[in-house]
Amino acid sequence: MLRWTLIFLVIALISALLGFSGVSAGTASIAKILFYIFIVFFLLSLIVGSMKQG
Repeated sequence: MLRWTLIFLVIALISALLGFSGVSAGTASIAKILFYIFIVFFLLSLIVGSMKQG
């Protein structure tokens, strides 16, 4: 999932450089949403992993 976040971030940066503001805003928001989902899953896996060891 982090891979998709980076892909959308790169697309947003390239489209911003080329002047496509609508595409840039859309891909940046998708990258932001995917990043937050990734963070939530990462924290959940840390919590579950620490419960299994304890």
